[in-house]
Amino acid sequence: MPTVAKIGSYRFYFYSSDANEPAHIHVKHERFTAKFWLNPIRLQKSKGFSDNDLIKIQKLIEKNKEIFQEKWNEYFSA
Repeated sequence: MPTVAKIGSYRFYFYSSDANEPAHIHVKHERFTAKFWLNPIRLQKSKGFSDNDLIKIQKLIEKNKEIFQEKWNEYFSA
């Protein structure tokens, strides 16, 4: 499970088995998790995060989308 970035208390990552899905990023904070599609940025699922947390996370993803997409492409095209 490669970690792509740590921003504040959030860890952004994907699973090596995610290659057959569209580009996305997983987010973890304590025991809470979420998954966002990258194109377009959209929440796919969430467990434990509040709506306010999800808005904050989505803004972080929007700000870092290019990096996340680049890391996805590097990892899964290798």
